[in-house]
Amino acid sequence: MGNGPEMDFSAPPDAQGHVGVLTPEDAFVAAANTCVMLMFIWATERFKLKLLSYECRTEGTKLIELDRTELFTRLHFQPRIRVAAGGESTEVVRAKARRALEAAQKYSLVANSVKSTILVDPEIVVEE
Repeated sequence: MGNGPEMDFSAPPDAQGHVGVLTPEDAFVAAANTCVMLMFIWATERFKLKLLSYECRTEGTKLIELDRTELFTRLHFQPRIRVAAGGESTEVVRAKARRALEAAQKYSLVANSVKSTILVDPEIVVEE
């Protein structure tokens, strides 16, 4: 795999970095979030869901050890998913959307590659 597009990065401001510039920590959380989102879009197509929108806020919780080493202990995904009912009951469509989200997490290379706990707390809105 190549390096991808060139981007500016900095250490976090509390580690003598620059304010307003992406950090490696930002990129780590964003990579997991983006990978799950793309796999969710793939899964909605497989489950024949009419996806109207997907927005997701993901927060990483880090632990700072006594020796000042740090690690992410949890990634908390909070997706807001809007899907069309498409003639099916709200319950059936909501269940399909949940299964699609589970499949997205299962098949996400990035999410599967982290040792942090992953918590997914979706809001699924079914529109008639």
